[in-house]
Amino acid sequence: MSWDDVQAFLAVFREGSLTGGARALALAQPTVRHRIEALERQVGTALFTRTPTGLTPTETALTLFGHAEAMSYAAEALLRTASGSAREIAGVVRVSASEVIAIEVLPPIVARLRVAYPELVIALSPSNRNEDVLRREADIAVRMAPPAQDGLVARRIGAIAIGLHAHRDYLDRTGWPRDLADVIATGLIGLEHDDAILKALRAAGSPLAMARTVFRSDNHLAHLAAIRAGVGYGLCQVSLAARDGALVRLFPDDANFDLETWIVTHEDLRSIPRISAVMEAIRDGLRHYIRGGELAACVSSRPTCP
Repeated sequence: MSWDDVQAFLAVFREGSLTGGARALALAQPTVRHRIEALERQVGTALFTRTPTGLTPTETALTLFGHAEAMSYAAEALLRTASGSAREIAGVVRVSASEVIAIEVLPPIVARLRVAYPELVIALSPSNRNEDVLRREADIAVRMAPPAQDGLVARRIGAIAIGLHAHRDYLDRTGWPRDLADVIATGLIGLEHDDAILKALRAAGSPLAMARTVFRSDNHLAHLAAIRAGVGYGLCQVSLAARDGALVRLFPDDANFDLETWIVTHEDLRSIPRISAVMEAIRDGLRHYIRGGELAACVSSRPTCP
């Protein structure tokens, strides 16, 4: 079985059409079609059926997809492993983290890593999906829960504080709330579907979990942008808000909860110098980031800080 044919199958499966698959692989459409046909001859059955909206995978394709995806992850991991000597801090390390952490927090950490190790390449995946470190989708993952699978090594980083915030211009325009009830009556920047933050609010019995929403998105970067733009009240990481003097934290004693944060890798990777160097840098950088949030919380709730 040709690996090129398997790659074509994955691309068409993910994109839903020969045109999309060809675009993803930077190949001509006839080439992708020939590769799909070759794979179909290998497995002895059709993999896609034509519909008005594109190509629909058959039952066989649905069965094969997980195996083909595992081959893809293994091939990418092989290339990353081969990209640098096992004894030097060089080559590619793939890091997965939530969109907010990946885009707002990790880049300065990566910049410092690049200064220290110019031959190191970081492949950063901003994703709120927990990419599978065990299957080598990522070499290192920043997670908001410890992994349950055997074969993984996890280090607790600390707890990232989440608080209620609003832009100072919004507060001056609409009036500063007297209590949490005022915020709930006005409405929040909120979610379309459940996520870890909403579940944590419910578990804590917070009335914010039942507040109506005036702006909705499941993307927390969109939440942050809406708070910064003065759309309304919203929840965000205290450390991020502390960087912007125009964002005000409200009612820290009544609207406060933590997201436990972990850094994870495969047990077979932790002794590789480039993996351990990246893990150490992310660990130290995130702890410094969390400490910034703790100091901000201290300033907002008490007249003196430790």
